[in-house]
Amino acid sequence: MSGSEDCTGEHERSTTRTRATNTTSVHVTALDGLVSVNSLFTVAVFVGLSLATTGQRSLENKDECDAGLSEVRNVLVFEVVSFSFFLFSSLIAQGLKLAINLLNSKEADDAFRAYINIKVLRFGMLGSAFGSVMGCVFLVLSMVDVVQIRLGMLSCGSKSTIRAVVSMVILVSSALLIYISTTIYAFTH
Repeated sequence: MSGSEDCTGEHERSTTRTRATNTTSVHVTALDGLVSVNSLFTVAVFVGLSLATTGQRSLENKDECDAGLSEVRNVLVFEVVSFSFFLFSSLIAQGLKLAINLLNSKEADDAFRAYINIKVLRFGMLGSAFGSVMGCVFLVLSMVDVVQIRLGMLSCGSKSTIRAVVSMVILVSSALLIYISTTIYAFTH
């Protein structure tokens, strides 16, 4: 083996190692962020659960504006489904982080430099992102019912209820659209 072949092989290994370092570090940071955001949303789930009680009067102070048992039931169902999706997403993200760390368990300082199959990583991140998006959708649905329980039914035409629901739906939909777009971009590049 000549000296030039040895240098070329070493250069290729170094380039691959550098590429894996940069890729894995970005993915670990993204997974950390995803788990943190899911934790915040999980807190919102429990806040929503604490606000849903039967027989509660709305602030409209009209009997026809008070929410019924079906809205309270919807809050509970949507909150549980939302929590399930956030847990699903967080567990996938934690599993990917664990795989990266186990692949690199030889040295503690190399936790961000492990090589992992990019297709598996992308698929896992896509599954985790899907769980977060679905969790957000069900969280918004439950919060619409919480708003109806507290402020009055949408069918009553209460301006405060309509403003709250429309604002929430527009803001969350816009944020989800941006999140889905960046996830698709990251998945294809």
